[in-house]
Amino acid sequence: MAAEPSSSPSSAAPILAIDALRKRFGTNEVLKGIDLHVLRGEVVAIIGKSGSGKSTLLRCINGLEAFQEGTLQVDGQALRHGDAAAMRSLRQHVGMIFQSFNLFPHLSVGRNILLAPGLVKGRKGPEAEARARALLARVGLSEKFDAWPDQLSGGQQQRVAIARALAMDPAVLLCDEITSALDPELVGEVLKVVETLAEEGMTLLMVTHEMNFARKVADRVVFMHAGRIHEMGPPAELFNAPRTPELQQFLSALH
Repeated sequence: MAAEPSSSPSSAAPILAIDALRKRFGTNEVLKGIDLHVLRGEVVAIIGKSGSGKSTLLRCINGLEAFQEGTLQVDGQALRHGDAAAMRSLRQHVGMIFQSFNLFPHLSVGRNILLAPGLVKGRKGPEAEARARALLARVGLSEKFDAWPDQLSGGQQQRVAIARALAMDPAVLLCDEITSALDPELVGEVLKVVETLAEEGMTLLMVTHEMNFARKVADRVVFMHAGRIHEMGPPAELFNAPRTPELQQFLSALH
């Protein structure tokens, strides 16, 4: 590594930098000063009770929600809500997968995946289709290119949604409770795809209730409580030795 000193500062720079972030809905402050830096290739699981601000934080990161105070940078680009060009550019760096799969029902699986790269990046034709098919193969659905969303199970639809997000080559992938709308027997197939992405070095931020998965796959776990990051650290540390009564109570309520 000493032979490449010029590369070390950039490799150590966070791909996601959130500082003193505050978000209000009217008089209700939902995020109360969030500081979070995520390194390239890191997998961060965000846990906490409903209403703790987890999903709002993800929606701020990809620009779906405007925040009132603080700064947020993805891959060196600042998020600025008043600047349409900056927002478009930032959204190309951030992929998001939602709880409800949000596939377009009137488009085939293949067209769902091809839509955004075609509109935003001008990727069309046989090369784009070949890439879409490769992404479907990556999530275990190579035979579903011409299928319609309503012909798929919930787990298959969510895997298509993952392929669709990957089609934009995001630097950071946000996953917001992506298994909570699924029947229990379908959860594993979706988590397996996410685990593979983690192994391949994708930067992932996941809001999840799947504690075993967080323990197994995450590099860091963030526990949010009442709009703040209450505890943060390696999974073994948080799950085995919670420091605050709030995290102790949260974990004991799961059993």
